[in-house]
Amino acid sequence: MVHVPESPVVSQFGMDTVLNCSFSGVSEFNLSELSVFWQLSDTKRTVHNYWESRDQLTDQDERFSNRTSLFPGQLRFGNASLLLKNVRVADEGSYSCFVRVQAYSSGAMLMQVAAPFSKPLVTWGSESLLKPGDAVALTCVAYGGYPEAEVLWQDGAGQNLTDNVTVSQVANEEGLFSVKSVLTVILEPDSTYTCRLTNPLLGDEAHASVTITGQNPVFPPVALWVTVGLAVCLLGLLIALAVVCRRKIQESCEEMRAEEEAKELEEAKELEEAKSAATPLKS
Repeated sequence: MVHVPESPVVSQFGMDTVLNCSFSGVSEFNLSELSVFWQLSDTKRTVHNYWESRDQLTDQDERFSNRTSLFPGQLRFGNASLLLKNVRVADEGSYSCFVRVQAYSSGAMLMQVAAPFSKPLVTWGSESLLKPGDAVALTCVAYGGYPEAEVLWQDGAGQNLTDNVTVSQVANEEGLFSVKSVLTVILEPDSTYTCRLTNPLLGDEAHASVTITGQNPVFPPVALWVTVGLAVCLLGLLIALAVVCRRKIQESCEEMRAEEEAKELEEAKELEEAKSAATPLKS
């Protein structure tokens, strides 16, 4: 009789796992009499075969190539377990273990794949000008997990937030998910929000929090530096304009003074000539 786990076997992505299969009720036997067949239950594709005291891998599905082995030293003790190396998301499914000594016996088990998500990160539009009463979008992201994560938002009092929440999860070529959740809230002074991610198979939870302080309208740092820079430029322009205007005024004043002096000299000359003309010549 073949014995396999009744509960699903959870195997971690990228790690090695053992699918347990044992048999009993058989008297002493020679290994040449033993046959062990591992198959995918749904497609019947070969995962690993053993008979005539050695592995028989001619019909093995290529995706399992160089990734499977039995425990030869344990076969005589009724251990027909399969070692599966470097577990992939695509390996998830039902596996059947067939054992034949004098007669066939088999059992099937479910293997589930799990991968922990990265620590979540919460971001928000801190660059924008925010004040109490504004709507704020908080974004929580995490990567590289399997299966899809359970996402929960909470406020500073630990109350669950379910309104105005969106969740999207996209798998890469390896089948691992990236999760993105957006929570839209109305800003209140000194508000704290927490994003919690749970892997339903591993049972582990990771979280990240952010505290937002709503201020009266002020210039954010970038705008402040821009404003200071513009003010300095404007002040420089005003100083330069004042210098130019002063020079122009001085030049104008000097020109007017020169014109007045020339005019006075001309008038004095004309007066002198008039006096000379009015004086009679002596005989």
